[in-house]
Amino acid sequence: MEQAVLQLQFSFSERERRKAQKPCVRRGCDSEMTMRARSLCNQLGLPVLAAKVTVEWNPRMRSTAGRATWPDAVVEVNPALEDISESETERTFLHELAHLVAYERAGNRRIRPHGPEWRRACCDLGIPGERAGHSLPLPTRTMRRKWRYFCPGCWAVFDRVRRMRGASACYTCCLKHNRGDYDERFRFVEKRIS
Repeated sequence: MEQAVLQLQFSFSERERRKAQKPCVRRGCDSEMTMRARSLCNQLGLPVLAAKVTVEWNPRMRSTAGRATWPDAVVEVNPALEDISESETERTFLHELAHLVAYERAGNRRIRPHGPEWRRACCDLGIPGERAGHSLPLPTRTMRRKWRYFCPGCWAVFDRVRRMRGASACYTCCLKHNRGDYDERFRFVEKRIS
């Protein structure tokens, strides 16, 4: 019996030690931010969006500060922002909510993700002059380019992560020599980069 008690104490203290080393990572729905998003949508006269919008913490995000998913009306925020600053968390939350506001206002019309509709939504949410990207100290994601293509006409070279499917030709050469129509003479030559 005494040995079992000691073993339980050891397990408990080991768990506490691990907790102290690893900070608590937020995940899942954030009810406070969701209520705030709904309130902001109602203030902007968007009751349909207000009824369905949710805000979640996504611990799988690495280089992305946040993401808005339409038509699901979900705002996802990177928990690493809490370590950077509270103001960055707030700015990212409003940035992503502006996407949902812009899409809701546009209805079925297609709009650019960071176009004039989004900029107007940013102004309405109190972040005028918001930029499309961020310069936060989040890790960057680089993908190794495995495929190299070159044009046999002008020798333009470019690398790609994924292999091209189907026949593709250099648009500049096709435009110059064949009025922009596909020309087999300028079909890209492929080479795998090792």
